[in-house]
Amino acid sequence: MGDGALSGWERSSTARVIAPARPRKLAKVPFVELADGRLQGVVSSGSDIGRVYVSSVTASAFAYACSTNNNRTCGGARGSYCNHIRALINEAVLQYGAERVARYLKCDLGDAEPGAASLVDAMVATRPSPGDSRAAATVFSRFLRHLAYLELAPTTAPLPEMQWFPPTRAVA
Repeated sequence: MGDGALSGWERSSTARVIAPARPRKLAKVPFVELADGRLQGVVSSGSDIGRVYVSSVTASAFAYACSTNNNRTCGGARGSYCNHIRALINEAVLQYGAERVARYLKCDLGDAEPGAASLVDAMVATRPSPGDSRAAATVFSRFLRHLAYLELAPTTAPLPEMQWFPPTRAVA
């Protein structure tokens, strides 16, 4: 396309959506993202339907954080990754693929077969330490925002919060 022609998606106001690497079940990990230098998301509690955990792993250092939606530290994240963080990594691999998650987190898998287990093993081998859980509020807020969009009725009308660019005015 060196002649200046734009493809269909480049002419539209929407971006391509990357399909998940494999289908995943949203009941255990309803929200997972690679953002802000972290793998982060929301993981459902196995024991309390009204509780979720906000879990994250930082890129490069693999520092971890896990706390409930009301900022109580996860009891399982003592010295290593808890089951919530392991579930988050598993779902991230399903959503994005092992290679992409490893690349984002700057994790060298060596000769290991790419997958969630080898990713966890490589990160745990570095002896990660507990990280900063201050991002939990931001991650949980993003999750709630995504839930709000799911409740909207289908429409082709523009959403005000999705209009990123101000309307242009004609210069007189």
